[in-house]
Amino acid sequence: MNQFPYHSTSQHTAKDGFKRIPEYPIPYVYPTVEGIKAVLNSIRVYFESTSSQTIVHAETGETITDFSQVNKHARVSDGFSSEWSYTHGVVLSAFAYLYEVIDDTTFFANNTRFYDFVIQHLPYFRKNAEEFGREASGWPEIIYMHALDDCGSIGAAMIKTYLKDKNDAYLDLINIVADHISNKQFRLEDSTLARHRPQYQSIWADDMYMSVPFLANMGVLTGDTSYFDDAVKQVLQMADRLYIPQQGLFDHGWSVTAGAYDPHFFWGRASGWTLMAMVELLGVLPGNYQGRNKILHLYRSLVRSITSLQDGTGFWHNMLDKTATFLETSCTAMFTFAIAKGINEGWISHVYGPVAQTGWNAITTRVLENGAVDGSCEATTFAHDNVYYHNRGASIYATHGYGPVLYAGAEMIRLLQNDKIEVQVFGSDNPVNSTFHFRLKSEWSDTDESGWGKAFADRFDDDKEIPPISTQMGR
Repeated sequence: MNQFPYHSTSQHTAKDGFKRIPEYPIPYVYPTVEGIKAVLNSIRVYFESTSSQTIVHAETGETITDFSQVNKHARVSDGFSSEWSYTHGVVLSAFAYLYEVIDDTTFFANNTRFYDFVIQHLPYFRKNAEEFGREASGWPEIIYMHALDDCGSIGAAMIKTYLKDKNDAYLDLINIVADHISNKQFRLEDSTLARHRPQYQSIWADDMYMSVPFLANMGVLTGDTSYFDDAVKQVLQMADRLYIPQQGLFDHGWSVTAGAYDPHFFWGRASGWTLMAMVELLGVLPGNYQGRNKILHLYRSLVRSITSLQDGTGFWHNMLDKTATFLETSCTAMFTFAIAKGINEGWISHVYGPVAQTGWNAITTRVLENGAVDGSCEATTFAHDNVYYHNRGASIYATHGYGPVLYAGAEMIRLLQNDKIEVQVFGSDNPVNSTFHFRLKSEWSDTDESGWGKAFADRFDDDKEIPPISTQMGR
């Protein structure tokens, strides 16, 4: 992957003195709402192009329209937008969120189209599965549901879709997912959701996202707070095994076999999944709900840690603590979304604004002209050696990045439109010894700028001598 090498130039003249002019590997600019929307729409168009959402004959490729008889060759058409998968679930959840943020039904129309498609054809594939087995089951993840990957993320997006379009035909499948997560999925003795993969009794950071958003949204749907209780329990009990205070990061996995001496691997998307899950839960829990403050503290601590690890390009590395690993898209998008969301909700300080801004700027360089999202790490198991993690591949076909990029764009639009915050931009599109300052309006009066603010910006520009740093800081 392109590591965006650093460059800088210097000028030294008798008139100007010494001036350093950075040459940013990714433009250090302030995004615009219209620019973000253009990126999001290009991703949507690409996503929609990935599948015809039809039922086809596996051998001939012809479209099947007669469903009166079982057919062992019937298959769902290939492509991302036809999958019953967790990565598709993140996209559909992001589309539902975009509907709220920009009030544009174009994105959300994909949700209704997909879930109606599933509900329409699922009975047919159940009959095929009874007759011919798993290969003819269409969406085996539904019919042979056995893991959180099969249901949690895509199920959460289905609830969000139901809450908007109120199609009661969705409820049976939503309840099947709820029954699997609450009653059938393997758990440890303390009820922490776990897997017998790859080690006996293993906990994956990924599973925080594969379960908690569904439980949170099920609580919203039903009004049954036991779903909230389980979601809180999952975050806190997974964190007990996976959150490493010394680094302030989440280990990718833990197993009972290794116990207290489990080796630590700080894979970027692992911490990204946990942040996405915590954000989802914090967004629906009442402010005084038991355990919420512990989750908020965990979220804030993780945000602080990842901020210090952001690369000078705006990206984060695939292994967060190893700069020799490639700059990765999906975790960068997850972190950008979670940080911007925290600012907008008041969970973290507005001073984190430039972290989200530069993260978004980096992400946009990975969205290709046709809307494909490049640079996301391929599917990655919970492993136990750095060589495996270091050599993971990345491409547009690793669909883990699409939903997070959509989420990041939606939240950046909210951040740019946040009327509680003002952003002061010093310098031009290529600032000289300067930065972007996100400031809380309520902390400043119109008349007291304390030597720092608009008056300062008016007095100095790129063509004038930069004052000593002590003067810039108002000292």
